[in-house]
Amino acid sequence: MKKEYSLSEIGLIEASITDYSFVYAEDIPLMLKKRDTFAHKGNMGRARIFAGSYGMMGAAVICNSACINYGVGLLTAIIPECGYNIIQTAVPEAMCITSTEDKHIIWNEQMFSSQTNAVAIGPGLGRNFSTEQMVKRALESYKEIPVVIDADGLFHLSSLLKQGFELPENCILTPHEAEFDRLTHQHNNRTERIETAINFAVKHNTTIVLKGAFTAIITTNGTVVFNTTGNPGMATGGMGDMLTGIITALLAQGYSCSESAILGVCMHGYAGDKAKSIYGELGVTPTRMLNLQISANTLL
Repeated sequence: MKKEYSLSEIGLIEASITDYSFVYAEDIPLMLKKRDTFAHKGNMGRARIFAGSYGMMGAAVICNSACINYGVGLLTAIIPECGYNIIQTAVPEAMCITSTEDKHIIWNEQMFSSQTNAVAIGPGLGRNFSTEQMVKRALESYKEIPVVIDADGLFHLSSLLKQGFELPENCILTPHEAEFDRLTHQHNNRTERIETAINFAVKHNTTIVLKGAFTAIITTNGTVVFNTTGNPGMATGGMGDMLTGIITALLAQGYSCSESAILGVCMHGYAGDKAKSIYGELGVTPTRMLNLQISANTLL
């Protein structure tokens, strides 16, 4: 039976947010679309993931693996040259396009495809000027396609916004609290942060996944959905990379930005809860969650 929550129970001021709801694990089967009998990889969505740099290829592996595990039809990993053997071995289902730079990704026109249905930018990219320019070029090139921006992608986006860069519509931003404050300004508490996120989402016509306990998904019309799945064992490296891969897979399959964010967050937390039931709270890791194949797809 679903537990009913109030805003005060999840650490917020009751009167601060009026248009809100909660999503539960039991809602997942109601949101998931069943595949047509004659479905094939070509109509199950094409995604591209810009991720990885020297020393941070694990983020790219987790993100691409999650995208594959959650049903994308065709996946292309955009990676630096140093990550080629890693991705081809760890995620053999993914096709690869490598940068001309060995240690990080530099933009080239081969990275663009008009057939792409969803793009993710950020996990493990690294933080240097050439990477920032790559993020800018990718966002400009894919402005007609939904893009998930996470991790180092958000770091570079915060710099670009301060330079007057205009964020394309229909993006999904997945910041934790510190990343969101870098994008906007410092906040005293979570209530203030969510209020800012509502204004940001409406102004930029973008969806925001404000990560943490009871992750808040803020849609483009300003409504807030709080997730009820997940546990403190998920507070470990790589969890955000996994979530980015899940949301990207759903976007590619035709779910809307709000549907992809809400469903992706709930499925991610559900997988974490199942991992906790096997390994205990301290044993929850993204790799275990993926390798156990205990994603929310089992609810179908």
